[in-house]
Amino acid sequence: MASVEIRSVDKYFGSVHVLHGVSIDIRDGEFVVLVGPSGCGKSTLLRMIAGLEEITKGEILIGGRVVNQVPPKDRDIAMVFQNYALYPHMTVRQNMAFSLKLAKAPQSMIDERVGRAAAILGLESLLDRYPRQLSGGQRQRVAMGRAIVRNPQVFLFDEPLSNLDAKLRVQMRTEIKELHQRLKTTAIYVTHDQIEAMTMADRIVVMQGGNIEQIGAPLELYDRPANLFVAGFIGSPAMNFIDATVRRDGSAPVAVTRDGTRLPLPAEAPVREGSEIVYGIRPEHLHLRTNGSALPAEVVVVEPTGAETLVVTQLAGMECKAVFRERHPLRPGERIPLEPQLDQVHLFDRVTGRRLQ
Repeated sequence: MASVEIRSVDKYFGSVHVLHGVSIDIRDGEFVVLVGPSGCGKSTLLRMIAGLEEITKGEILIGGRVVNQVPPKDRDIAMVFQNYALYPHMTVRQNMAFSLKLAKAPQSMIDERVGRAAAILGLESLLDRYPRQLSGGQRQRVAMGRAIVRNPQVFLFDEPLSNLDAKLRVQMRTEIKELHQRLKTTAIYVTHDQIEAMTMADRIVVMQGGNIEQIGAPLELYDRPANLFVAGFIGSPAMNFIDATVRRDGSAPVAVTRDGTRLPLPAEAPVREGSEIVYGIRPEHLHLRTNGSALPAEVVVVEPTGAETLVVTQLAGMECKAVFRERHPLRPGERIPLEPQLDQVHLFDRVTGRRLQ
């Protein structure tokens, strides 16, 4: 196991600046997820850690050693790809053992490590099959087994679940998390799926446009997003955003929308009268009230999912989503009173997008 230090790393492809001074310290044994939309630079950064892309500027250290000029085979890392990258003419056993054979490891070590990895991943009965005889999930297990037998300092995962169906993705992300808990090896995982990031990571690195927007534990990012991008990216369904201006209602501040809707603010909200803000509230923090004193909203679409019901409404002239665990008999066109949970209101500067609290 080893720590990974990324120090002020820049990457250019020709004149295109892809990564902008990225710095991350990943602790020994930590599971860190790089997440962000397509084109944010997360896979490029992972490939630079692996040695598959050159570093334009800055340093990457693995286990305290600068690896900028160290070839991939000497970095003591193992990478699991999106497309499995298995040799079709080799059995599962041969695929898993191949890197050790190249390293001229003794056969006893190869047998021991392949057997151990197969036991961890439930592949014992599949060792003599070929990749074409396996399901997608089994192939992904073989790819992980091939990485495990190398006993690396760092595991690198590049969107390994993207080719799997929804049910299998849920199963495999649980298995990867359990695998990490068992092996306790440093892991860096790239995905565009914020649900994968939330459920698997010790810490999440949210990236956009080659920059780091925020680093933190999953619930830290969910509860206290640093800016509008993180607030909108983390959480499903996404946070509702409503443009408003701060006014005084007696001694208490309120946020007034363009159509005159008055949104309640926490008493200690750090805002000044006249401030242009974005009022954020997550769908699960909007509650249905029967007294009619809350915010007036009109039901547009009702989407029951079983455990919860997602209701899309029009509130203050904007689309606003609410999630209810109770089974309210709501119909499109119906007007309902919604009340935001004040201790869960998020306020952002409309110009900079930064969090105000």
